[in-house]
Amino acid sequence: MSTYKDIGVEKVGHVGTIEIRRPPLNFFDISLINQIADALDEFDRDIEIRASVLSAQGKAFCAGANFNDPARQAQEAREAKGDPADSLGAINHLYIQAVRIFHAKKPIVAAVQGAAIGGGLGLAVSADFRVTCPEARFSANFTKLGFHPGFGLTVTLPELIGKNNAELMFYTSRRVTGEEAVKWGLANVLVPQDQVKAGAMKLAAEIAECSPLGLLSTRATMRAGLADRVLAATNHELAEQTRLRGTEDFKEGVKATEERRAANFRGR
Repeated sequence: MSTYKDIGVEKVGHVGTIEIRRPPLNFFDISLINQIADALDEFDRDIEIRASVLSAQGKAFCAGANFNDPARQAQEAREAKGDPADSLGAINHLYIQAVRIFHAKKPIVAAVQGAAIGGGLGLAVSADFRVTCPEARFSANFTKLGFHPGFGLTVTLPELIGKNNAELMFYTSRRVTGEEAVKWGLANVLVPQDQVKAGAMKLAAEIAECSPLGLLSTRATMRAGLADRVLAATNHELAEQTRLRGTEDFKEGVKATEERRAANFRGR
């Protein structure tokens, strides 16, 4: 297994494991998504690996993008740009890396032991299955930020939990508990928090007992066209995010979230 900066990668029997190592909140950026995609490509080339587990250190699975990164804020002050989305880097490049994850050929089980927020929810939903716990929180919090959903969630979330439940998550930005996630089909298995990764490993090992050729063939059928749909979705999402990231409401939404208060949106 290759060595990566922000993730740990191992092989356990026929299961490949990826552990995000940016605790406590595991914020993502282009580099992290690229590393995950590279590791999945490596798993695809390893004939011994039949399934993978995506987990994370710390209290969150992935809290999305760090709009309040001090380094970004310092750069904004120097350049007077004032764009809270700069910490993401070029979002189009980030989404190119995200689509690579959807091109992975082998089943992925996400171990969601804590918050999966915004793009972090998109990352969790990119997996085939999710093992979670009562303490976990799933949130598409984009509208509370004055933003538009991204990471292909406008395609993946409705396909997973139904259009109306996805609309509910998008329009309210509410946090869905682990128990609710299982009821909605957003997660598949509920276990105690300290058993989430073990539960994900157990499910991946069960998958890995099956014929590798049968798995590849069946998964290709079940996810046929998904990467292309996500690509089309991210193209639209990017256009909307680019438009909204320049608004006063987006800057207010990010500031209000940082200050833990209700936003004073003005529709401009």
